[in-house]
Amino acid sequence: MSEERSPAAAATVLDEVFETIRERQRLLPEGSYVTHLLQGGVDRTARKVGEEAIEVVLAAKNEAANELTAEVADLWFHCLVLLAQSGCTPDDIYQELAERHGKRPRFRKKAEASAQLPSTDDV
Repeated sequence: MSEERSPAAAATVLDEVFETIRERQRLLPEGSYVTHLLQGGVDRTARKVGEEAIEVVLAAKNEAANELTAEVADLWFHCLVLLAQSGCTPDDIYQELAERHGKRPRFRKKAEASAQLPSTDDV
């Protein structure tokens, strides 16, 4: 695969792409794919997110790592456009993930209480 990046570097790339999307959102340059998506509204972009999500699933099921990587990149890009259209930012997502990171999923709590699964401390 490609050269590995630190999580901070990866987040920086996402942030840079997002800033480009926001600039295109402000300027709406003619011929820009982002402009095309934005002019179609949330419906157009959400439809593209759905299409890309299906392509991610198909690539994963085909066990095609390079294809999967490309499709996830497409999905993330379209999600970034959708975030911009919705007035959200990657920082909102980072915050949500940070808040969830230390929390145990609800299904684990119930299962552990009834001794159906081992504690997450044992995993």
